[in-house]
Amino acid sequence: MQQLIPDSRVFDAEKVGETLMDITPGLPATDNFQHWPPWRPLVVETARRVLDYTGGTLVMPMTVLVEQYWREITSGLAQHAIPVRHFVLHPDQDTLRGRIAGDTVLGPNSPFRLQYLEPYAEAARTWLHAEAEVVDTTHLTPAQVALQIAEAVKS
Repeated sequence: MQQLIPDSRVFDAEKVGETLMDITPGLPATDNFQHWPPWRPLVVETARRVLDYTGGTLVMPMTVLVEQYWREITSGLAQHAIPVRHFVLHPDQDTLRGRIAGDTVLGPNSPFRLQYLEPYAEAARTWLHAEAEVVDTTHLTPAQVALQIAEAVKS
């Protein structure tokens, strides 16, 4: 998608979480770095600093399923006048399970990914889809999804 949006860069907010995970001795135990209070403001501050330095558009792939955390990130970005276009890539449940089963990055049937199926479904029902532009990816290739989002951003 980055190639389709002029003057854009990819900022993977998970790298902020990975940095926090590397702190020694470690931060308090958690099953997800998003639960650490420093993660959300560090994502905002990193995005702000990168945009101040480079300008342009940040493409930020991340999955935030806790509404409070999403609000912290978006309100932090808004305080710095950083506009947000929020897209949720949503396949049907069978397609999602099939993609997890065939995942070559985290491995087939990643327990990490599988544990978030129900939290995602709950977030989608209660707040997430209302907050975003939902792209049904069930029958789309990644390239088609990227093109659809890039066209939406440009318009």
